[in-house]
Amino acid sequence: MIEQDRIKQIVVVGHSDVPVLEHKRPKANPGDKEMDLMGHYVLPGFVDMHAHIGGSADNIPAEYVFKLWLAHGVTTIREPGSFNGLDWVLPQVEKADKNQITAPRIIPYLGFGMESAKPIETAQDARDWVKMAKAKGVAGIKFFGAPQPIMQAALDEANKQGLGSAMHHAQLNVMRTNVLDSATQGLTTMEHWYGLPEAMFEDKIIQHYPHHYNYQNEQHRFEEAGRLWQQAAAPGSETWNNVRDRLIALDFTLNPTMTIYEASRDLMREMNADWHDEYTLPTLWEFFQPSRYAHGSYWFDWTTQNEIDWKKNFRLWMTFLNDYKNHGGRVTTGSDSGYIFKIYGFGYIRELELLQEAGFHPLEVIQAATLNGAQALGMEREIGSIVVGKKADLVIVKENPIQNFKVLYGTGHFMLNEQNQPVRTKGIRYTIKDGIVFDSQQLLQDVRNIVKQAKAENSN
Repeated sequence: MIEQDRIKQIVVVGHSDVPVLEHKRPKANPGDKEMDLMGHYVLPGFVDMHAHIGGSADNIPAEYVFKLWLAHGVTTIREPGSFNGLDWVLPQVEKADKNQITAPRIIPYLGFGMESAKPIETAQDARDWVKMAKAKGVAGIKFFGAPQPIMQAALDEANKQGLGSAMHHAQLNVMRTNVLDSATQGLTTMEHWYGLPEAMFEDKIIQHYPHHYNYQNEQHRFEEAGRLWQQAAAPGSETWNNVRDRLIALDFTLNPTMTIYEASRDLMREMNADWHDEYTLPTLWEFFQPSRYAHGSYWFDWTTQNEIDWKKNFRLWMTFLNDYKNHGGRVTTGSDSGYIFKIYGFGYIRELELLQEAGFHPLEVIQAATLNGAQALGMEREIGSIVVGKKADLVIVKENPIQNFKVLYGTGHFMLNEQNQPVRTKGIRYTIKDGIVFDSQQLLQDVRNIVKQAKAENSN
């Protein structure tokens, strides 16, 4: 039972093997909405911990992004960076909180140094910037790296101000600040995986780069990144276990976003995904094509060996994630969609599949997608599980997602029915956010219409 935006009551009235006990069923009052969902599955609303409302591509309507997220069960996002500018993002946050727009709940982070009137050159500059960000209304800060005194001061001030923190440990700065360094200084979550292998180097302090390496050449950047995990300590080694245990002791959160790197291990699969035809905007498709001027479009000459390297990279990365989870560490789900052939919503569901591939039981995957994200955001009393008193954020699907996460895709699951006919399931039926019921199928139709119109305009 839901009243306004809260779960008011949960009553067990039977299950598939036991007749429904009608006398236990609460009675709807006049004006109440009753939904008969016999045989459906209900999950907590999903949390996307790395969800850019707008990426680097031009002319991506917020409506397109928001509806794709909601259609795939995402009811809360962390906006890591607010690269569209706070003047644009914060009004979206307020409208989403008041449910004046069709959108998930937005937790805005700001890229370190953005919106600053002057360069950050000293530790005091860093503290002043953090206070400014707090005053403007952000919930956290995303870092890419900075000189040690500045980084340390910023993290210390962020924690004093009650702000969350996330970091993409960029290769330009990772030698002086790997994941263990930043976590010790007070960082609370890491994005992607950069900085983690570097914390486990045993025979070097800098990744082995070839003599011709150029960081500004993204083919170089991503192909060498695909060789990084092989240079770290072996799984189960003393160094591996020490880094794992120290991070867990710091209550540190991993937000791997494996999905955004998947094209590196199988480019053809991502280029030909089922959803591109009806759900990918022309401007996004153009942005994804090989280009020396677009971030994440690094297919200058992507080879079989590049994909083999990345397959090895994934195996080691997944081994660490599963090991981290098994020893009590927190792993969350994020998508970073809008780059590298990944579409909003669809990329998020793929992340669930990749966590299962890493060794997570499907129930552990759902925990990563819901409660773990809520905990990392400090919102576990409000969202993340279906509990009386919490926000009414729910995902409703006809098929069993624990048996097969593919039933959560907007394009459904391709299968053979009992009449020997190939069919597709429909995906999520309803997403409920703050007690408001969204017809996920209608949201998907809205997105198809947006894409169809954009293609028509593009052809004129």
